[in-house]
Amino acid sequence: MVVLAASVLSKSGKVLVSRQFVDMTRIRIEGLLAAFPKLVGTGKQHTYVETDNVRYVYHPIEALYLLLVTNKQSNILEDLETLRLLSKLVPEYCYSLDEEGICKTAFELIFAFDEVICLGHKENVTVAQVKQYCEMESHEEKLHKLVLQSKINETKDVMKRKASEIDKSKIDKNRGDKGGILSMGSGRIETSFSEMSISSSASGFGGGSGMGVTTDADSFSTKSKGHQPSSATAPPKGLGMQLGKSQKTNQFLESLKAEGELIVEDVQPRSGQSRVAAPAPTDPITLTAEEKLNVTLKRDGGISNFDVQGTLSLQILNQEDAHIQVQIETGGNPGILFKTHPNMSKELFANGNILGLKDPNRPFPTGPAGDAAGVGLLKWRMQSADESMVPLSINCWPSVSGNETYVSIEYEASVMFDLRNVVISVPLPALREAPNVRQIDGEWRYDSRNSILEWSIVLIDNSNRSGSMEFVVPPADSSAFFPISVHFSAANLYSDLKVANIIPLKGGGAPPKFSQRTNLITENYEVA
Repeated sequence: MVVLAASVLSKSGKVLVSRQFVDMTRIRIEGLLAAFPKLVGTGKQHTYVETDNVRYVYHPIEALYLLLVTNKQSNILEDLETLRLLSKLVPEYCYSLDEEGICKTAFELIFAFDEVICLGHKENVTVAQVKQYCEMESHEEKLHKLVLQSKINETKDVMKRKASEIDKSKIDKNRGDKGGILSMGSGRIETSFSEMSISSSASGFGGGSGMGVTTDADSFSTKSKGHQPSSATAPPKGLGMQLGKSQKTNQFLESLKAEGELIVEDVQPRSGQSRVAAPAPTDPITLTAEEKLNVTLKRDGGISNFDVQGTLSLQILNQEDAHIQVQIETGGNPGILFKTHPNMSKELFANGNILGLKDPNRPFPTGPAGDAAGVGLLKWRMQSADESMVPLSINCWPSVSGNETYVSIEYEASVMFDLRNVVISVPLPALREAPNVRQIDGEWRYDSRNSILEWSIVLIDNSNRSGSMEFVVPPADSSAFFPISVHFSAANLYSDLKVANIIPLKGGGAPPKFSQRTNLITENYEVA
């Protein structure tokens, strides 16, 4: 028996896949397959058709024909067995038995046909064996891929270690270059240097970094005798390098002012930033509690995400005040999860809400007055799906009327907070000129470069818990006005955390004077 070709055709006679197992020209196979539809459909129930030269053995599969073209000397029973095996393989590889499914898996079908028929003769295989042969799984290949992946992972680890070493060397270099006063005169140089480096992150909870304290105090004084000191005034200690206008520029401006010229200082407004730089601490001990808001509101109402992350940091100016413990009071909100720094005693915090180091003989790090970062003691987090917890809700109503789009925006603030420096940034479609603001509670500014309309309210308290703005732009889709971003700050906290007392561990005297700062800011607050 010799199978000349195995093919899949549509009922209309269109050839989808054809695999030849003997040498024949393309014209001959196309002629044989084109003659098949004319021989079928005479009302007979047979699954084969014979001509003078070949025999067609076929099997209908839904809207398709699975066809074997054999010579007339082949055993028809074996041909039917081959056809039956191929009819089981076609559904295994085609997700849909139609023209699209056959064409997308044409090569898989050809490979499967080759496993069943070799040089026109049927192989003694099953459907499971054909699938296994076509998958071509190799243990050596899997092993090679595992070895390659392990090398990639090892290279990534080496890269991370090198990057951390480079960062550490940069930090050490910056510490060596930081601080110092250089006063140069006519032959006299007086240099004094004192540095204390505190290894801690701004919040005290860095990724994998502890609250280790390394103190490097070096001081030296070099004087060249016999020369008078310079009359130049040295910069104040602790300021370091300052970026800004030089002294010559200031003298030039002063001379112009003296001649009667009107000088206008070029100050760029920085709208959209609700966080104001905190003044340098003046008390011996300063504790700063800060919460960051990450809120995503739905434009049609509701809340998608509400996350509050807070930190409590400590800053001590003098070394003699470093042996202390901090007692705090929390608002008792069960939805807030507190977590102390790994160097803090968990027993003290659990029993009396006292923040103290595990080793009471170890002092807290101290820093200069200009270092506003402090040392992190405590962090907390709160998540909620309650819309009443949102401090400021925004509603935007765009509507197209004729050749204009009327946009009405209103805000509603919660009574829990008095919000300061509120900036609501509304994206606009590309405009040739500023939008026509018809009504507003507050002030507005149009950023033409970024095509953003900024709505500013200095303070939202009980006198203006709600407000609105209305403006007109050319026709635009409603989605062009989203997402709306919001920035503000507040003096109150969700946690209602307060510092109750400072407990000195050495000296036995009165508790040192301390101050507490609280700040609520927005990190990512938008209406999408």
